[in-house]
Amino acid sequence: MSSEVEAAAADGVLGLFRRSTKHSLPLGSPCPNCATALQGPWCHACGQRAEDFHRSVLQLAAESLEGLFEFDGRFWRTLPKLVLHPATLTKAYLEGHRAPQVPPFRIFLIVLVLVFATHGIGRNETVNFVLPGQAQTVQATNLGDGFKIGVDKSDLDLKKKRTGIDRWLVDRLQVVLKDPGEFKRALGEWGHRLAVLFLPMAAGILGLLFINRRKIYLFDHLIFSMHSLSFQGLLLTASYLVTPLVGMSSRILWLAAPVHLFIHMRGVYASGVFMTLLRMAVLFALSLIGFMLILSALFFISLSTLKVHG
Repeated sequence: MSSEVEAAAADGVLGLFRRSTKHSLPLGSPCPNCATALQGPWCHACGQRAEDFHRSVLQLAAESLEGLFEFDGRFWRTLPKLVLHPATLTKAYLEGHRAPQVPPFRIFLIVLVLVFATHGIGRNETVNFVLPGQAQTVQATNLGDGFKIGVDKSDLDLKKKRTGIDRWLVDRLQVVLKDPGEFKRALGEWGHRLAVLFLPMAAGILGLLFINRRKIYLFDHLIFSMHSLSFQGLLLTASYLVTPLVGMSSRILWLAAPVHLFIHMRGVYASGVFMTLLRMAVLFALSLIGFMLILSALFFISLSTLKVHG
């Protein structure tokens, strides 16, 4: 998991319940760490939480779980609206009613971590590298978690004279076969980083689709994209979790994706049924192209991080 995304998501979760608790030390009492007079639930001088932790382990664990799932109440107000009333949630944020809900980018990061954490559960994926003009003989290398890489054996013949990108790719495929775990780690690290690119990509496409709309700015499209992609991420996470239980029947969950997008887009942009469906089709087509470009970049960047010896 990418350390940057993991840290950002963790900070996002912690930021949701940084508040005073029933065990906070009284205002004015000295901070246990630096002795500065406390002015709130956190020491403004050293940043340490001003709380009395002289409690049993069970109490501490129970309160940690309570704080994690409470999120100052905002999480439980945001999640149902994100799933059932996405247009209401997005319009409320754009109109300035932001305090009652989890910030869009924060919930996007948390969902992103959930997607990568559940990816691979009950899944069996194969990625094939085949250079043009070669025989289609595939050698599979297991990377764990059901993830496999197929490499054309003839492409790895070092006796062949190769130059340029051909040589570059063959050298790194050799490294993949020798140490597939390193390539998998690179995929995970860069996958988290590049996934954030879906936000500006989606916002840019929406900007083109609604270019004739006045008083709708790129910021509005970005907030819409954060909420929409967060729901799609939750749907993907649910699909990963139920696949081991119900098999391919879990795909029925994806029927909710276009329905949710239609309700969300029509509610936020106040467009007619036909224009909403038309824009959805264009959004899907352009997003698919963007997804393939980002996926290609992911594999080539991950390959470029591998060290070639000799």
